[in-house]
Amino acid sequence: MPTINIQADVSVDVMVKAAEQLSEEDLGQLTAAVLALRARRSAPSVSMEEAELLRRINARFPNDVQSQYDALIQKRDAETLSEQEYDDLRRLTKETEAFDTSRVEALTQLASVRGVAVSELTRQLQIGEPTDAP
Repeated sequence: MPTINIQADVSVDVMVKAAEQLSEEDLGQLTAAVLALRARRSAPSVSMEEAELLRRINARFPNDVQSQYDALIQKRDAETLSEQEYDDLRRLTKETEAFDTSRVEALTQLASVRGVAVSELTRQLQIGEPTDAP
């Protein structure tokens, strides 16, 4: 998508209304960019290493893959999975676990770089507990 530079006085409410019109993927990219901006402002000397770790922490699983995974979970819970769907669910489960592991590793590394506990870093970054955790 081409971009242009526009200077305008826009209220936060107008920006939120504009964000409501974004696709889930674009909203995720905007959220990651805003969180990175906030991190830079609160710690202006964010190193390249920290910026890369923040990018990994704020990454989201692609929406289409997440939707497919969620649909397969629902079919599994309803006990209506075919053999192929079961294989797909196992593959996607491994992918989501690897993706989440990468994010947790980045979180741990960033906590170490900043010299804080992971719990303190998650508080600073306003990262909540997973909603689907057992």
